[in-house]
Amino acid sequence: MTVVGPFGLSVRDQALEADVQAGLAAVEEGLLDATKSEVPFITQAAQHLVRAGGKRFRPLLVMLAAQFGDPYAPGIVPSAVVVELTHLATLYHDDVMDEAEVRRGVDSANTRWGNSVAVLTGDFLFARASHILADLGPEAVRIQAEAFERLVTGQILETAGPRDGRDPVEHYLDVLSGKTGSLVAVACRFGAMMSGADETVVDVLTQYGERLGVAFQLADDVLDIASDSHESGKTPGTDLREGIATLPVLRLRERAERLGLPEDAALCELLDSDLTDDARHAEALSRLRVHPALEQARRDTIRYAEDARAALAPLPECGAKAALTEMCDAVVHRAG
Repeated sequence: MTVVGPFGLSVRDQALEADVQAGLAAVEEGLLDATKSEVPFITQAAQHLVRAGGKRFRPLLVMLAAQFGDPYAPGIVPSAVVVELTHLATLYHDDVMDEAEVRRGVDSANTRWGNSVAVLTGDFLFARASHILADLGPEAVRIQAEAFERLVTGQILETAGPRDGRDPVEHYLDVLSGKTGSLVAVACRFGAMMSGADETVVDVLTQYGERLGVAFQLADDVLDIASDSHESGKTPGTDLREGIATLPVLRLRERAERLGLPEDAALCELLDSDLTDDARHAEALSRLRVHPALEQARRDTIRYAEDARAALAPLPECGAKAALTEMCDAVVHRAG
């Protein structure tokens, strides 16, 4: 039994494990090939995050979804490369927007080469993904275009914030469906579609991917508050320090408005203050860790993971279904 993919996912079916490992190795080669340019500097910038590693969460989903048809069909690996290139391109752009200094344990592209190079490198990756897509057919192009529109819309909605009268929690979940769920859904859809799986199976896996993608991001929200740096791999409370209102904070504000408790109002005031101060940041983190809002966010995460698991019910029992189910279990485990 070998560990593959994110969360330390284990695949207990030896034939499936071999297929997945071979597929992911081919994707890695495809990523390096797709990020080569005749201009050495472009190659260096484009391969910066590829070589930094990552969970390869989306390519893994492509490989598992492909098991419901012909897992050796020619379009599977290229479609996984497309999805991962798209994801990587968004990271270059996100780091510029967030003024991030580090990504995957290395200097972000914007820190190393400046914002202009980072933005243009992201654009280069989008172009290379489009080039590969063109060989996969017009339906694949349409699916990717729709997902990319949703992804960008989610990013714009996050930047703009909820409109007047809109529930901030509902708004945030819509943002995550666009920013994260859409591309994870496409990974599952491409894997099933390129393998020639039945259309009902394609639909089931697409729904699963959307829900799993949101659950995955919500688990990160919870981990940012609840975990130590060893467990999460990043500094706890990063989102708090940067003033990003993730689900635990939104649940706190919702509770404060609904119940009117002084202690909730005081914590909201603390969170709205300058948390670049280490002492104030530490206090906010410790108080939020024991607040009911964190437990509510944890329950929300588990609900999305369970919804993803439920979506798999119509699929036949097999090693791939077991692995996809284990991903739901892993998200629940991450959320505590």
